[in-house]
Amino acid sequence: MLVVDKQRYKMLIYDDKKEVHIQVIGFLRPKAVDEYVTDLTATINKVQKSQFVLVVDATLQSPLPYSVAQNVGETMMVYMTFGLKDVYIVYPKSKISYVQVRNGTTEVGFPGHLVFSTSEIPAIK
Repeated sequence: MLVVDKQRYKMLIYDDKKEVHIQVIGFLRPKAVDEYVTDLTATINKVQKSQFVLVVDATLQSPLPYSVAQNVGETMMVYMTFGLKDVYIVYPKSKISYVQVRNGTTEVGFPGHLVFSTSEIPAIK
């Protein structure tokens, strides 16, 4: 079920797979972050958190400006605060974005999972 459909991101709930999917397209400008977090919170509040995983599909994420890339690890850690069963981040296709996500999550000790494709996400039983 498509919940949010904006130019830079989409949010979907898959009840059958017990997944909340966020697709990031390009990158969010700082002025759009508050709206993104509001939409994300509203979307996650529609599911039973203990039974759902969050999948952040960054496949189409663009390289981030240096000032924003400095905080990518902390941004990824925000996803852990929603209390979902687990969090998966799908690496971007862009090599620069991939390195930004990899380095940022390593720096903060991101406890979620980093995958190259949604097909790597195990089915919830």
